Amino acid sequence: MTTKGNRGKPGRAKGAEAKPDGKLKRKEYEKELERLHGELVKVQQWAQKTGAKVCIVFEGRDGAGKGGTIKAITERVSPRVFRVVALPAPTEREKSQMYLQRYVQHFPSAGEVVIFDRSWYNRAGVERVMGFCTDEQAQHFLLGVPLVEMAMVQSGIILIKYWLEVSPDEQTRRLMDRIDDERKIWKLTPMDLKSYTRWDDYTRARNEMLQATDTTSAPWYVANSDDKKRLRLNLITHLLSCIPYKSVKADKVRLPKRKVARTKSSLPAGAKVIPEAF
Repeated sequence: MTTKGNRGKPGRAKGAEAKPDGKLKRKEYEKELERLHGELVKVQQWAQKTGAKVCIVFEGRDGAGKGGTIKAITERVSPRVFRVVALPAPTEREKSQMYLQRYVQHFPSAGEVVIFDRSWYNRAGVERVMGFCTDEQAQHFLLGVPLVEMAMVQSGIILIKYWLEVSPDEQTRRLMDRIDDERKIWKLTPMDLKSYTRWDDYTRARNEMLQATDTTSAPWYVANSDDKKRLRLNLITHLLSCIPYKSVKADKVRLPKRKVARTKSSLPAGAKVIPEAF
């Protein structure tokens, strides 16, 4: 695997650094995340002004923390600029298409940051392990996708790929947590349960995928995801280092004057107002 960052500001290298001891305090986490959110807003403004195109790929096992990390990236920016793509299972029509066809239409246009919550790498992971494609199809994908990604980069797309690495014990804890929490039970699908029994198969598929598709133009970055708070801070910090953004000088914003009637504005007759239970 390559060891250099692909572009932009200096950031953490692909090799994992020693993990700090102790639990990260919530106040410390929230303070740093707030600062990083400010930088992500700068990325948004820079992309809109320059027409930059950024594509971020998130891959990893079930329960690796992809959804929470993506939410941490997007919660303070515009969904019209930071667009999240999480495709469902392919339709019968899509199954008949060239494999990458349904993903290409979601690639970023000028001024967009597109985040794939799982991506075309489904073919090298879940489809291969669960038998939804043949081994020959998976091999053809691994041979061809570096050429596609090279074309993406040559077209001006900044492509950044992350693999979130979770340990077996932590994955089990998180999946059990989904079973016990009615707010999270929807995250646990029958496919997740089947996949859970095939840890070693996924490990082999992951390793072959990383070795075959970690290229100079589109390298993979592996992030330790056992500690969710540290994962989010580390990954966003690294993400910012991969994007050559600059602060965009903005005009000073001032609220214009307005006139408001002195009498209290009344709603139209018959307007339905929700009960104030709290």
